[in-house]
Amino acid sequence: MSLWPDVLDTVRPPRGSRDGPLPPLLLALTVVTGLVDATSYLRLGHVFVANMTGNFVFLGFALAGAKGLSVAASLVAIGAFLLGGLIGGRLGIRRKRHRGLHLRAALMVQFAFVAAAVAIAAATGAGLHSGSATRYSLIVLLGTGMGIQNATVRGLNVRDLMTTVLTMTLTGVAADSSLIGGQGSQLARRTLSIATMVLGALIGALLVLNVSDAAPLGAAAVVIALAAVTAHRVSRTPGPWTEP
Repeated sequence: MSLWPDVLDTVRPPRGSRDGPLPPLLLALTVVTGLVDATSYLRLGHVFVANMTGNFVFLGFALAGAKGLSVAASLVAIGAFLLGGLIGGRLGIRRKRHRGLHLRAALMVQFAFVAAAVAIAAATGAGLHSGSATRYSLIVLLGTGMGIQNATVRGLNVRDLMTTVLTMTLTGVAADSSLIGGQGSQLARRTLSIATMVLGALIGALLVLNVSDAAPLGAAAVVIALAAVTAHRVSRTPGPWTEP
């Protein structure tokens, strides 16, 4: 089986590979998705700041009168995510000729939004109340940051590493399977994408429930900062992976 060699090639890409160092960096950002959504769902009133499909579903539930859900929170999260998408898209247009510099620039801006959210969460402590200014400030900052991330990942166009959309990833695992005569599921990369999302959500939930609301956001900020530094360093060396 080629599963383990493919896993290693994704985590530690060989020299000269088409996507260069981008796959492990995007796996790190998938962990970020799990971290921030753990905080938003568990502490900001059942709302996602990264996985927008869930917010549209929650919006329908809230409109139907389901308890514990907020129309306003879902709409604010969606709006903030769209704003982040605009910012991320603009950064991609300005850095479109070098994928490494594109990622570095986007991560620096994303870090600013997430770091601001960390500061607010740390200052306000635990128990963020529904309808409070703190709650909506965090939703806006985190939603914008994740919109930047998703727009950037879309622009980088690394196959099967979208950092957020796992429904199509899971569909691909089954629909492309060689067991049914498909072209092959790219199982290693897709499994890593799913696993890192679960890992981020697990760590985020443990930190929220046992440490503080700010802890998973702080962890996310650290991962983003490390990814930005790495993107900066690897971008100094030219290679085919930098080309769009």
